[in-house]
Amino acid sequence: MPARYVQPLRLLIQVSFLGFMVWLGMRFYLFVDSLRSGGSVTIADRPAGIEGFLPISGLLGLTSWLKGYGFTAVHPAAVVILLTVLALSLLLRRCFCSWICPVAALSEWSWKAGFRIMKRNLRLPRWLDAVLRGVKYLFLIFFVWSICIAMPDGALLAFINSDYHKLADIRLLDFFLQISPGTLLFLMVLLAISLVVRNPFCRYLCPYGALLGLAALLSPVHVTRDTGRCVSCGVCSQVCPTSIDVMHVKRVTSPECIGCWRCVSHCRFNEALSMKFAGRYALSGFLFALLVVLLFWGGSQVGKASGHWVTSTGISEYRRLLK
Repeated sequence: MPARYVQPLRLLIQVSFLGFMVWLGMRFYLFVDSLRSGGSVTIADRPAGIEGFLPISGLLGLTSWLKGYGFTAVHPAAVVILLTVLALSLLLRRCFCSWICPVAALSEWSWKAGFRIMKRNLRLPRWLDAVLRGVKYLFLIFFVWSICIAMPDGALLAFINSDYHKLADIRLLDFFLQISPGTLLFLMVLLAISLVVRNPFCRYLCPYGALLGLAALLSPVHVTRDTGRCVSCGVCSQVCPTSIDVMHVKRVTSPECIGCWRCVSHCRFNEALSMKFAGRYALSGFLFALLVVLLFWGGSQVGKASGHWVTSTGISEYRRLLK
């Protein structure tokens, strides 16, 4: 597949995953609504995939597992999805951010819309951009320190099995259904900024992206520049959504690289850029896309097959907690 076709393919995958996640959200809303109204409902009606929106639960469960306390039965799908996304990053860089994540997709479509309207996107000074990028790592350090290091084992297990944590999924739903004016204002400001600045939340605020970026440092897949073919036109650096100076490096190793293929897709001269495995084997865009989808889907299948997918919180327990 020619590299120029990768972006339409990526857009198709983004739209497909966004549609799937909207469907998950609607199913979960109907599940909760039926619970609250006293209607007939089973645990099978609850889409376990909704736990992909509970990364803190995933980190809690992963910490418990790594400390030798077994795989959590409360929101196990959150742990499976976190492990799957980390595995994706280890193999294919931060591809989750540019191919699957609904927040990143909406942010990308926003700055592209802004570019069509204003014919440009605002680029912050390099020093300010570097300072702001560090914010997401501070958030990551806070969560990792609070959960993985500072929290005693007894408190960790008690919180995982607490009534509060069992309802984390429904609390998240209520957070958006009963959104506060302050939160709504923050989201509107963030959306407005997204029209002029490329991916501000992903680049500056998202601790999940920071974690995946660190994992991606170990990835054997990199955007690679053939210095013999490159004419240093600068297009690759201009189109990079995370402002990586692709034109002046031989191999992109930055944790900010989200594996979106924009630089490769826009390289029109002598195919100077390519996505390579171990610096030697060029990957086609179709193979990369196929691996992204299959690995993400495969993670959920492994979770289901191993019995680590459906939460142990039953319908009667949900009803008790909601009262």
